Amino acid sequence: MEKKIFTKNDSGFTCLNCGFEVLPLGYSSRNHCPKCLCSLHVDINPGDRENTCGGIMDPIFAEPDPKRGYVITHKCRKCGAITRNKAAASAKVQPDDLDLIIKLTVNRNM
Repeated sequence: MEKKIFTKNDSGFTCLNCGFEVLPLGYSSRNHCPKCLCSLHVDINPGDRENTCGGIMDPIFAEPDPKRGYVITHKCRKCGAITRNKAAASAKVQPDDLDLIIKLTVNRNM
């Protein structure tokens, strides 16, 4: 049986970087904190929660995408892996900090 590339896993969580209580997004898998934009290195494929690294992933860059809004690039503090995730800047519940996303569009600390 073929494994799905995307698994919806829309649970709330407490951000391990800043302590913010993050609510479910409501329509997709929320994978980063809307306040500090940090994530956890827990997925191999989006939403599967099968990666054992578990390191905090810092937002290092953001770029506008005409179809997806903003895309945030994260880098894992523990293993150095780099991933890209769609921002939830227009979410109805706890939208991502747009000011922080815009600041990240000029940052390239990879």
